[in-house]
Amino acid sequence: MTVPLTLDRPWLRLDLGGPHQVLSWALNLPGFVTASAISWREVRNADLTPDLDVLDWLTGELVKRGTPDDVCFLTSRDIRAVTEHTVTAGTANARAVTTVGLSNAEHIGTRLDRSGKDWGTINVAVQTDVALTQAALIEMMAIATQARTVAVMEVAHQLPTGIATGTGTDCIAVAALQGDAPFAGMHTDLGEAVGRAVYTAVRDGAQEWMRTTRRPEVV
Repeated sequence: MTVPLTLDRPWLRLDLGGPHQVLSWALNLPGFVTASAISWREVRNADLTPDLDVLDWLTGELVKRGTPDDVCFLTSRDIRAVTEHTVTAGTANARAVTTVGLSNAEHIGTRLDRSGKDWGTINVAVQTDVALTQAALIEMMAIATQARTVAVMEVAHQLPTGIATGTGTDCIAVAALQGDAPFAGMHTDLGEAVGRAVYTAVRDGAQEWMRTTRRPEVV
């Protein structure tokens, strides 16, 4: 879990160090898959024209890069603003790598009209060295999601509908070796490590966005 990130704008890549089970809702490889890396592709409006088949385009971009089997996020956030945090809790280690943009933030259970505006997103990749069952990987996803939400709420980005709790295009990917560990909840070493790693990385990224990028929301 010490492999350095590869930043080659518009790409960012987290090498997992070998095949892992990965759970996400990423556009190109959603659900449970086996992957050795998680990538980010920074995009702009000019890249994603209205008539573009985004999945075909992204698949082609990954093939051209020689990484067709990477789980891949799309983000309009400058990927040089990446934040990461690694936590050890007891016998568990967790590493979170995030890019955080809140320009299309939402308050849960409400929607703002974001048509014709910039799009940002929060993308979170989490890797642990604990070998997990699929059920535990699902629980790890829940812990990561909770940590993301708390971190966003704590920067207090106010919207016309309430405080921001995330964005409309967030994506999270969690990665672990296949194994027998059955739990990843908040009473476990792994839950503590994942929660603190994601919370810290997202909070740092959200604070940076608030300092440098935030614009007033129009009611």
